[in-house]
Amino acid sequence: MVGGAGVRDPYFPKSGNGGYDVTHYGLTLDYRPEARRLVGEARIEARAEKDLSAFNVDLKGMKVESVEVAGKPARFNRSGDHELTVRPRDDLDEGDVFATVVRYSGVPETITDPDGSEEGWLPTEDGALALGEPTGSMAWFPGNHHPSDKAEYDITIAVPEGLEAVSNGELRGERRDQGRAVFDWHVSEPMASYVAMVAVGEFEIRRSEAGRLPVFVAVDPDQAAASGEVLDRIPEIMEWAERTFGPYPFSSTGAIVEREDDSGYALETQNRPVFPGAPSVELLVHELVHQWYGNSVTPESWRDMWLNEGFATYAEWLWAEDHGGDSVQDVFDALYEGDYYDRKEDGDAVWAFPPARPPDAARISDSPVYERGAMVLHKIRQAVGDEVFFDILRGWAATRRHGNADTDDFTAYVEKMAPPTPDADLRGIWEEWLYGDGRPDSP
Repeated sequence: MVGGAGVRDPYFPKSGNGGYDVTHYGLTLDYRPEARRLVGEARIEARAEKDLSAFNVDLKGMKVESVEVAGKPARFNRSGDHELTVRPRDDLDEGDVFATVVRYSGVPETITDPDGSEEGWLPTEDGALALGEPTGSMAWFPGNHHPSDKAEYDITIAVPEGLEAVSNGELRGERRDQGRAVFDWHVSEPMASYVAMVAVGEFEIRRSEAGRLPVFVAVDPDQAAASGEVLDRIPEIMEWAERTFGPYPFSSTGAIVEREDDSGYALETQNRPVFPGAPSVELLVHELVHQWYGNSVTPESWRDMWLNEGFATYAEWLWAEDHGGDSVQDVFDALYEGDYYDRKEDGDAVWAFPPARPPDAARISDSPVYERGAMVLHKIRQAVGDEVFFDILRGWAATRRHGNADTDDFTAYVEKMAPPTPDADLRGIWEEWLYGDGRPDSP
């Protein structure tokens, strides 16, 4: 039996692969910025979910030099845009635990998303930045690249001496080897591949603590002066976020600040988000709260992006409400009336489509997913009251910790947690605000 090519995601049907579940990636990378050349070895540990005579992994571009399965050379071929089909010497039985080793090299690609943004391997003036949302990780390592398959990681990166190589998790070791600087990173909590990252370049490294939580910050020297005051607030933000959303789900936190033109957008990469230049406090809050909603509780498919972005956007509103800014109700009202966008964009943008049903892959990061997704949460708050609402936020993060969930899972959880009162018209909220077309008749 052959594992499926793609998991039939609603917007990226060819992403991911069926037939196995990855438990651990061991990535050994050597990057030479002057040639933009990456040499890699990926050890993919997985469990067969059915009998397999062949299976696929996602890898875009790059030359595959050899593949082994269970310690034996395996046949392989490339097809389509990113499919690497592997045929092990011995068939795998359902339940078998096996390791696949892929050796590869080349110049990694920069991928343009359906919405026009760039991801994958982004060359920078002094190194490179690897970002994955939604499909970019397949440009720099082979794997099962869909958010529904999370795994632990060990990432070892060799770069020219004088440069830093920053990744997710904890820095377990740093050494020099034949003129190369080698950095060993370990991710002990499950991570979706789209929030895996590598940043190579000149960085100022700052280590501190938020309570007993290690804080690791890497800042491009050009951005150090502008970002220092905001980044110093990470401990304050983390303390507030834990009070609001419950225990932090990972073993460290921090941030990476690149130059403004290196990516053009911030991303909630696990443990330490990436920012294009010095972030505002609100943006820092947004990306740090993604560690709860998106990175720990990860969407089952790309259709469920509002469970990431709606929550992180609502966190921005809560932060402002708690720190002398506009109340959440004021922001909600301004969005509903169209006043909120006077300083941003078209006031009708938030009503373009329901947050739980983006029309296509190019729209999964549009305003309805963010702002209208946050408005859904506020409607729940209005219906159930503050005490139950914040219990829902904390309970959702705890119940689905390090797992995956879709919109139906969330609405069922809210209905389970909400008291059965006439005011808690949750089904009306789902119909009008989560799945309904256009602006609801009343706020």
